[in-house]
Amino acid sequence: MLREFSLEGRVALITGSARGLGFEIARGMAASGAKVYINGTNEDRLLRAVERLEAAGASATPLCFDVTDDSLAAAAIERIAMETGRLDILVNNVGVRMREPLEKIGSAELRHMLDVDLVSAFALAKLAVSHMAKGGYGRIINISSVAAMRGRAGDAAYIIVKGGMNAMTRSLAAEFGPEGITCNAIMPGGFLTETNENLKTPAMQEMFRTRMPLGRAGDPAEIAGPAVFLASPAASYVTGICLAVDGGALATG
Repeated sequence: MLREFSLEGRVALITGSARGLGFEIARGMAASGAKVYINGTNEDRLLRAVERLEAAGASATPLCFDVTDDSLAAAAIERIAMETGRLDILVNNVGVRMREPLEKIGSAELRHMLDVDLVSAFALAKLAVSHMAKGGYGRIINISSVAAMRGRAGDAAYIIVKGGMNAMTRSLAAEFGPEGITCNAIMPGGFLTETNENLKTPAMQEMFRTRMPLGRAGDPAEIAGPAVFLASPAASYVTGICLAVDGGALATG
């Protein structure tokens, strides 16, 4: 049964994976047997991520490109296909966030977030799907957020974009299903990543302890299991879902 969770022989591209949740997803998939390509726009950071993976007994190939540049994204997908003959798994993890009230969010700022978080994921999925179809195996995983399920003042742009990602996930699942390709989203809650230093304050730790069913924020490594599952043969009949990985935050409102 454990073989159903193996990614042996699969090829994966994880965007925004030099650090944070993307790095942990890359680590988990590499440990499960996949050939992993990690992505970012900072070459030095990517190389350090490769060194960290190697130190942990895994390996990865760095691909330094901006996901919002269609020509660079297409070249990256073609490079993977040329080097490996396939592309089985795409994880759209790149994202930016802007916690501002509505009056401080202009059209240009919202368009930028849409381009980075949503449009790039849409474009990469379209590029990847033909290679997945040819290889007879396809898993698209979009990293959304539990914020997509809530309305909250001061975070409108992010909520709008991640809500769009959930809708796109369902649409791509319907569109690509006949090709045997699944598309799902993971909605993380509060994880103690490098960019979430604010969650490490005593006040935030107390909030997690008293309001969350599990009583704590997430360790970034805890994102790997759900991602590996959705990428694996074990999830062959799972598509169009938005899976909350949030310590129970949504369950208690």
